[in-house]
Amino acid sequence: MIHPTAIVHPGAKLATDIEIGAYSIIGPHVEIGPGCRVGPHAVITGHTRIGANNRIYQFVSLGEVPQDKKYAGEPTRLEIGNNNSIREFCTFNCGTAQDAGVTRIGNDNWIMAYVHLAHDCQIGNHTIFANNAQLAGHVHVGDYAILGGFTGVHQFCRVGAHTITAIASVILQDVPPYVIASGNTAKPYGINVEGLKRRGFGPAVITRLKRAYKTLYKSSLTLDQARRELARQAKECPEIQPLLDFLAGSTRGIIR
Repeated sequence: MIHPTAIVHPGAKLATDIEIGAYSIIGPHVEIGPGCRVGPHAVITGHTRIGANNRIYQFVSLGEVPQDKKYAGEPTRLEIGNNNSIREFCTFNCGTAQDAGVTRIGNDNWIMAYVHLAHDCQIGNHTIFANNAQLAGHVHVGDYAILGGFTGVHQFCRVGAHTITAIASVILQDVPPYVIASGNTAKPYGINVEGLKRRGFGPAVITRLKRAYKTLYKSSLTLDQARRELARQAKECPEIQPLLDFLAGSTRGIIR
């Protein structure tokens, strides 16, 4: 079901059951999987691969060249998984040769209007990006993270799994898993208890994660001391291990 006003390059690879709305443009290196619906006036270009059952709304721009002065026309990519909702005026750019060469979005993400994902961002699964969340280049976002409206994330930052940011938060350093972040610049405000409950974390685990948060942020320990204590706690609560792994991989430091 391709509207007669849509412009689809003959080199594009499209599943037979997709819908493409009026005046949309599909480039020569685009692949779109089964069950997808593309609204009117969308532009999908570049080396872009889109999985199954995605709902892409009107006026989006997917797969355009990165906003990076070092980009010199390399055939970098944008990859989008399955069952994502991508609302109006979103802009997702391809990757760059200076990173993995791909911007990647996983599965089951709910991405609201005016969200920007810059080059080389890596987005997990089951995330929610509220209106106008903006990610600079090379940002990584873990599973089930929620970014409040107008959240801005500095390049090379990481946002851990099960986190949540308040409206208009400015993220200049990494946000560890489970943490609530708020402010300009963002600071930690406990763990995301309500989100963890909704995802099936039991009371005992949540209590231990609260203890882990206090170890990291309220104990007056140095970061190395806190990591050693968290390693001890992780032996009794495996859910703490992702927090340890995140701290070990942090290059920008964590919000404090």
